[in-house]
Amino acid sequence: MVNRFVLNAISYHGKGAIQEIPGLVAAKGCKKAFIASDPDLVKFGVTKKVTDILDANGMAYEIYSDIKPNPTIENVQSGVAAYKASGADYMITIGGGSSMDTGKAIGIIINNPEFADVRSLEGVAPTKNRTVFTIAVPTTAGTAAEATINYVITDVERKRKFVCVDTNDIPDIAIVDPDMMATMPKGLTASTGMDALTHAIEGYTTKAAWALADCLNLEAIRLIAKSLRGAVQNDPDGREGMALGQFVTGMAFSNVGLGIAHSMAHTLGAVYDTPHGVACAMMLPIVMEYNAETTGEKYKAIAEAMGVDTTGMDQPTYRKAAIDAVRQLSVDVGIPTKLAALKEEDLDFLAESAYADACRPGNPKDTCVEDLKNLFRKLM
Repeated sequence: MVNRFVLNAISYHGKGAIQEIPGLVAAKGCKKAFIASDPDLVKFGVTKKVTDILDANGMAYEIYSDIKPNPTIENVQSGVAAYKASGADYMITIGGGSSMDTGKAIGIIINNPEFADVRSLEGVAPTKNRTVFTIAVPTTAGTAAEATINYVITDVERKRKFVCVDTNDIPDIAIVDPDMMATMPKGLTASTGMDALTHAIEGYTTKAAWALADCLNLEAIRLIAKSLRGAVQNDPDGREGMALGQFVTGMAFSNVGLGIAHSMAHTLGAVYDTPHGVACAMMLPIVMEYNAETTGEKYKAIAEAMGVDTTGMDQPTYRKAAIDAVRQLSVDVGIPTKLAALKEEDLDFLAESAYADACRPGNPKDTCVEDLKNLFRKLM
């Protein structure tokens, strides 16, 4: 069997990494940046950490911030128009998954105009050209969108999210600077961190998992379990550990896929506008219980990576220990376990949408719409 692995051409890691941007832009010969960043990051001065560096080096840019937390088709369409009008010749995405996913879709359409209908990018779109030259600067330690070949767009009209998978969309350069994450509020740190843990555990257990991805995902689980509680308290070591952990799993899950915790989280986000990380965190232990019988000895390794001593445990015990450790971490960082907005009358639509989601086929246990309805009920 042949396994493919797609990574950024270059990535920079560590405090102060954003200082590398001017040299990278100069070496590429680019003239003007199109900066995709969400309005809160602009308002609270996080985007300014990068634009100040560009200003100090006399580099031109234009900021695009018409981006929602669950970015929409309309956000992409207006972004494409803004990019064309800006005269920019490269992109810097600053933010979490929302900014980066919007930027990915914009960049792909700019260089592949035959995909101007954003819905045509769903699934594995046969684009021919790389996205515009992109430098990705994450401000959250969760989505790892700076390291992946995936992005997710919300179709408001149809109340669904759709996943796009395209090797042409991965940013050319990732700048992972924990200083860019230092101002994240506790709730966002917690939810994005649990999103990263969901990536790592689903990537480790997905049907397509293999040795290279497994070693990355296990290390990511270890880093996240060790770092997330501290990061929520804005501990510098916790921030740095999370910045690395979320990137490490990004390299892995991007290449092996995810499972139904993500397909169900996408659906909750589309219908109730539930923050993606919160939805993932609520679904993860529920889905782990559902999948346990199909995972062999992998939950033993997960439990140990989460800090559990599994000495003397039989298979049912270490599987439960892994699930309990994940659930406890989620509770410790303040994630709710129930979703008040969830209604019985929505379950058919939710389950059918989750079943149709691109992440569902990767789940280690084959599922059906009725099973998904029952899993959703556990949030009520």
